[in-house]
Amino acid sequence: MRRDLIKGRRENTLLLPYCILMGIFNLRIESLKNVLKCFSIYSVALAVLFISCNSVIAEETLSWQDCIKEAAKNHPDLIAAQEGIKESQASKAITASSLFPQIDSSLSASTAKTTATNAVTGAKTSTTTDSYSYGVSGTQLLFDGFKTLNNVKGASENIKASQEGYRFTSSEVRLNLRTAFINLLTAQELVHVAEEIVKIRRDDLELIALRYESGLENEGSLLTAEADLKEANFELSEAKRDVEVAQRQLTKEMGRQEFKPMSARGDFVVRDTAKEKPDFEAIVKNNPSLLQALANKNAASFNIKSAYANFSPELSGNIGADKSSSTWPPRDKAWNAGLTVTMPIFEGGLRLAQVSQAKALYKQAEANERSAKDAAIYGLAQTWAQLQDTIEAVDVQYTSLNAAAKRSEIAEAQYSTGFISFDNWTIIEDNLVAAKKSYLNSQANMLFAEANWIQAKGETLEYE
Repeated sequence: MRRDLIKGRRENTLLLPYCILMGIFNLRIESLKNVLKCFSIYSVALAVLFISCNSVIAEETLSWQDCIKEAAKNHPDLIAAQEGIKESQASKAITASSLFPQIDSSLSASTAKTTATNAVTGAKTSTTTDSYSYGVSGTQLLFDGFKTLNNVKGASENIKASQEGYRFTSSEVRLNLRTAFINLLTAQELVHVAEEIVKIRRDDLELIALRYESGLENEGSLLTAEADLKEANFELSEAKRDVEVAQRQLTKEMGRQEFKPMSARGDFVVRDTAKEKPDFEAIVKNNPSLLQALANKNAASFNIKSAYANFSPELSGNIGADKSSSTWPPRDKAWNAGLTVTMPIFEGGLRLAQVSQAKALYKQAEANERSAKDAAIYGLAQTWAQLQDTIEAVDVQYTSLNAAAKRSEIAEAQYSTGFISFDNWTIIEDNLVAAKKSYLNSQANMLFAEANWIQAKGETLEYE
């Protein structure tokens, strides 16, 4: 028995180092697992942080001035309008070219072979003749009843019309660009408002749930609160989707060809308030649509003069010099000079019809000018009134929002202590939600009204 005891002690003594080693090994394994676990957590955290940073970096922040600079350079409507000015300038140069000498040069070389048969002998003889010549000739219009001169003046008015057309296009581009910028600014702010509303609805639901569990509220009130929270979450999702739609609208109005996430940096402040009622008759004189109509009318008046000039004789002078001979280089000289007069006698009433057409176009342009002026003055009066209305509406909505917020704060305390019913309290909460939305909409409408007022004045993209 003593031997067995000694034997057991020896076995325990031999097992002790093994157990110690296994314990140390297990501790190292556990430590290694903990290190790997921490490394995995840190890796995931770093990956999330990296993705978040990339998403933040990828979203470009644009100010209003940034949008103006990009649209001025890339918008296709502005590019087309600029090319329209160039086309008008080229058309004038084409028209004016007939006032200058028209000079041509010529060079010719030919050979001819003639075969003759003798009537008596029947013998055939061939003769080859060469001919070489070169020369220069010119014509100069001397008088055409001032037709060409009036055409040039009309072309100058067409250039002015194209330039005013460019200003009008620039004004339209500014309005559309500003509208897109405001839409993105509003959509971003609407997300924040929607998040506030979700918080309001969630807090309401928690309070109602506590009262329901305590037996102080009925199930209908709880279900109503749950439905309100669900609607608030939907509006938040909708607002986030609207942000991307507004981003794409701004991308289009800036003339970008590729979409990239962006955010608008700005505030809901009107700078062109025009508190004092302006003189619409004075402002309209610089309106591009009116100036374009005026230039078209002036061009039409020159077209009438040009049409009457068709009845006048046309006088032109011509001169030329050349050399010719049967050998190269030609040696025989020749020159010519003269005057040419053409006078229409009868062309089936063509010129009378052209005069009638020109007069009708002039009256049409005159009516268009009057219509443009009337529309511009009405637009100024309308947009100015809308601007003043929306500025005052913002102040009203701000006051209503403060009142609704204070009333909601008081009503929540009263409802939690049972002083008011659920029906009365939920009406107050609904008013607060509606006031937050109305205030944001009134701010956006104020900026839209300012943009319309600036466009009605005829201001271009560069206007700040």
